[in-house]
Amino acid sequence: MSAVLEQSASEPEAALTDGFHLVVDALMANGIKTIYNVPGIPITDLGRLAQASGMRVISFRHEQNAGNAAAIAGFLTKSPGVCLTVSAPGFLNGLVALANATTNCFPMILISGSSEREIVDLQQGDYEEMDQLAIARPMCKAAYRVLHAADIGIGVARAIRAAVSGRPGGVYLDMPAKLFGQVMDAEAGRHSLVTVVDPAPAQIPAPSAVERALDVLRGAKRPLIILGKGAAYAQADDDIRALVEKSGIPYIPMSMAKGLLPDTHPLSAAAARSTVLSESDVVMLIGARLNWLLSHGKGRQWGPPGAKKFVQIDIEPREMDSNVEIAAPLVGDIGSCVAALLRGMRDGWVPPPAEWTQAINAKKEQNIARMATRLGKNALPMDYHTALRVLRDVIKERPDAILVNEGANTLDQARGVIDMYQPRKRLDVGTWGVMGIGMGFAVAAAVETGKPVLAIEGDSAFGFSGMEVETICRYNLPVCIVVFNNDGIYRGDGVNLGGGSDPATTAFVKGSRYDRMIEGFGGVGVNATTPDELKRAVDTAMNSGKPTLINAVIDPAAGSESGNIGNLNPKSALTKKAGA
Repeated sequence: MSAVLEQSASEPEAALTDGFHLVVDALMANGIKTIYNVPGIPITDLGRLAQASGMRVISFRHEQNAGNAAAIAGFLTKSPGVCLTVSAPGFLNGLVALANATTNCFPMILISGSSEREIVDLQQGDYEEMDQLAIARPMCKAAYRVLHAADIGIGVARAIRAAVSGRPGGVYLDMPAKLFGQVMDAEAGRHSLVTVVDPAPAQIPAPSAVERALDVLRGAKRPLIILGKGAAYAQADDDIRALVEKSGIPYIPMSMAKGLLPDTHPLSAAAARSTVLSESDVVMLIGARLNWLLSHGKGRQWGPPGAKKFVQIDIEPREMDSNVEIAAPLVGDIGSCVAALLRGMRDGWVPPPAEWTQAINAKKEQNIARMATRLGKNALPMDYHTALRVLRDVIKERPDAILVNEGANTLDQARGVIDMYQPRKRLDVGTWGVMGIGMGFAVAAAVETGKPVLAIEGDSAFGFSGMEVETICRYNLPVCIVVFNNDGIYRGDGVNLGGGSDPATTAFVKGSRYDRMIEGFGGVGVNATTPDELKRAVDTAMNSGKPTLINAVIDPAAGSESGNIGNLNPKSALTKKAGA
């Protein structure tokens, strides 16, 4: 929507446009339909004009949450999510989400207004003065600054291509306040816009690399496939399922890859994870990295050193050999690589030995029975397994609902208890394991998909973004939030080791009523103390689509420090000696 700005009567009439309109036009020309933002100087009018042009503009209460929404929108759509922030502090708030998006390979563009270059460079004290471009560069995949209105089109185009091509990631686009008011001929402005053609071209793997990978797999006696969130992002769902089923190779999904195949699939080895990681002889990684989440491919979890060969599919060549030797690197986009492997398996493929799959199935049955015992308890007050059993059934009954999950024990336990049945339905803390993504992810999931969202939150994790319940109510989004309230971080029964009157460092206000927060904004609040109350409340919320927050009361003594990654939290030897 290019503006026609009036000129004085003495000048000939001419159609003009300005930087505000050109930014909106450039985004719309490339199919960007939604902006996530926090309004303020100098980008307030940019949001207004975007909304007037037909874009959806979702305004948040904090830039980090808006950025998280843009990041997960990029994951869900394969198109860069756009976050718009004010300068300096607002930019820094958004930068946290941008860095997290880059680490997780989510395509995202952070557009921030900034102070004027000539004042910033001389450090003369401009309003919110900061060299934002220099600060952003180390934190993202690419960073650009636009100084002239005529370059807005090319700047947006470069940001889009950088965000989605190769390994996706975050891009920063710096726009000084003066840029928005620049005026130019409307026709010239239209010609300056760029529609990006094929922003993420397929990267075809080398035939020799495909054959090498197949040779390694053919020689395996105990093969395993690990599916990462990169496999979910690729949206090559049918081919990935065909590859698993054609090969007959057991697989385990990383948390955001759950649902690429239903977690109940007979080849899923998730319930025998420790067994397959330690005893497999060939492991094929599809969109998964050997980072801390997989113990870097080393250590006792993986069995004796050198006992495994790895096949790795990744679009980034530098990912290969990052922690262990990769016997068969397969560089290319996941869709092209998986399709090539399928073609190579067309004739004469022999599935893994029956002894391997039988051993996995025996271990699965043993672990599933053990879990069933835990889930069968009706503990009061509820513990994690009691509450999660209820929510597991909710997702089973509504497989197209989107699950957002964060917390310590709330995250770790839910990952193992709740089965997923469709791809890209589980959204969680990802590679960094950061807390605070919950409400931003929930908002974007509802906006981008139109599906109901169930957000399962630890009470600590919820605190990072809880004010966004107002945003959820303001836009009347179909989001049901369940806060697992055990009165604290990890556990709510901590004590002050110094004996003073202050609460323990990990304790919250006992008996907090998070449900009453959302009631203040017109949403539905429920306090649930039993499994039946929890089930009724969640079913009602998911059926109605009304913004709902359920305060699920959990035993303060339930949980453990840092959940399943407690080994990453060092403890003082003196504290241990004191018996804490």
